Amino acid sequence: MTGTKYRTEKRIAVPGEQILITNAENPQDYKNGDVLTVVESKDLYVYEGALRVIAHREYEVIVGKHTPAPNLDEMDYDELVALSEAVMTALRTRSYKLGYDQGRFDVEIEAVHGTYEKSDQQKRDEIVAQAKEDVRVLYYKDYIVDTDFIVNAEKRTVVALRKSKMYGHIKSKGIAKCVPSDCFNVHIGKAIALRRALGLEVPSEYLNVPQPTDVRVGDIIEAADCCGEKYRFKVGLIEDDKIYDVRGDGTYTYLDAAVRYLRSNATNPKAIDDSRVGDGE
Repeated sequence: MTGTKYRTEKRIAVPGEQILITNAENPQDYKNGDVLTVVESKDLYVYEGALRVIAHREYEVIVGKHTPAPNLDEMDYDELVALSEAVMTALRTRSYKLGYDQGRFDVEIEAVHGTYEKSDQQKRDEIVAQAKEDVRVLYYKDYIVDTDFIVNAEKRTVVALRKSKMYGHIKSKGIAKCVPSDCFNVHIGKAIALRRALGLEVPSEYLNVPQPTDVRVGDIIEAADCCGEKYRFKVGLIEDDKIYDVRGDGTYTYLDAAVRYLRSNATNPKAIDDSRVGDGE
């Protein structure tokens, strides 16, 4: 089995990007083949993670990598399932970055591997992961300015403010607002707002993401009691098909009405905010 192979470009790196040393001039500090991460870029050189100075002529920017596939015969069933799911997620993300629409991707995958129908929850999970990666990449590439996000979960809005690093004034802004009937997700909101602030097209999947079908720890859900009165709470624990909310003192309270409706009606209770910020997300 060979080592990781890299696809590179000969250009000046920006902060956050990885570089491959191809023409080391200080072999005592680093050598050809080393992979380093850029933390600052100047006219003639870059700084990497250990604050070593590397001239632009010494490296190439890594734009892709390939690691040899694992030996499938040595993997157990659960590992194979996890790998197949990771591959499908990577393919969907890659198709998005290459400008493929979702319909074309599905047709091409089905032509090779047959029909594979994902649930709405699986599709939403993939779009949320895609949005997180989108924000991370765009944030690091937009190194000329600082970007602040203003999140108002109550009003279901996210604002992206791009501010000049030198003068502090606002250069542009983008706004994302979740419609009342949809479940709010801060990660999708940030991706939409940042793209609008940058003047970039917003992918259709961000605007038409499926609604969640599963209730998970950290979700804010809306339910109704036996009289039909609605109430909201944050899910703190799911155990033995029971949903518990989490109170300010960290204790859990079993909500019988919520569980009863969950079992009898898939839309009640429903998640109205599945951002789960600070809950393992």
